[in-house]
Amino acid sequence: MRDDDTWYRWRDGVLILNVRVQPRAKTDALIGPEGGHLRVRIAAPPIEGKANERLRRFLAGEFGVPQSRVELVAGGQARLKRIRIQAPRRLPDLIEPA
Repeated sequence: MRDDDTWYRWRDGVLILNVRVQPRAKTDALIGPEGGHLRVRIAAPPIEGKANERLRRFLAGEFGVPQSRVELVAGGQARLKRIRIQAPRRLPDLIEPA
């Protein structure tokens, strides 16, 4: 891992991401690393867990895993979150393989 990649780490085939979520965006999108976090835009509002659920669904699609393999570890009520993805099948260009 490079020094500027502090927003993710690998642990025994599990990818752990530090994410900054922007809810109520026009579309869901991975924006890129920024200040120790991966910026992600999510179209859902931050009401009643809708943004968290959409974030999990979106990341599952981006990393090619079932939604059950994407876990919100920390930050359920905050924009800064920690996400655990078990055995991702696909990786965005931003992330180096384990």
